[in-house]
Amino acid sequence: MPPVVVPPVGARIRRARTARGMSLRGLAREIGVSASLISQIETGKSQPSVSTLYAITTALSIPVESLFDADADADAEGAPVLAPAPAPVATVGERRRAPVGAPPDPVPNALAAFAADPRRRIGPLVNGGEREVLELDSGVVWERLGRVPGADVDFLLVTYRPGGASSGAGGLMRHPGTEYGYLTSGELVLTLGFDEYAIRPGDAVSFESTTPHRYRNDGGEPAVGVWFVFSMP
Repeated sequence: MPPVVVPPVGARIRRARTARGMSLRGLAREIGVSASLISQIETGKSQPSVSTLYAITTALSIPVESLFDADADADAEGAPVLAPAPAPVATVGERRRAPVGAPPDPVPNALAAFAADPRRRIGPLVNGGEREVLELDSGVVWERLGRVPGADVDFLLVTYRPGGASSGAGGLMRHPGTEYGYLTSGELVLTLGFDEYAIRPGDAVSFESTTPHRYRNDGGEPAVGVWFVFSMP
């Protein structure tokens, strides 16, 4: 069974932006991109790169994980309806249901309609056909491997297709948190500050995500690995 593809994230980004009272041009200025690019992302005409996605979520003070929420509805401005993906079997839905007695949702009411429910558990077992998949620009795919309520971590299977990179424009990105990665196949080049590292199967990386960095795949086969990105308060 193929993984569950998460609908375009544009409607959720637009909802977060308007909830903060930020204009489209204001968000574009804040992260250093064109208003046209933000508009195309919000209307689903293009997908953000990894670097743009982190820049947007940092500027809007929302977790990257919230953009995986397949249950979010479209806003009233005509964005596509984000219908929830059906669970492969009934028991999966029961495993994902919020546990009884979970703490109240700390997300502000204005964002609660689109943000991932912090009580939502993904797992403890996630089969290959159950993974939620987020297709990003520049040949990068994220698959969510699990989630434990209250843990601020993105647990991802990351694929960089041949020629793929975390920033299509070649720039370095930085965002709050710490990340750990382990490459299982293919090869990646990590630019970290002023240094470059060749990452091969079996190699692992760990660094503060506030350090300017970029991943790229210069090879002819996909580079696949498991990544943990811990958010910081």
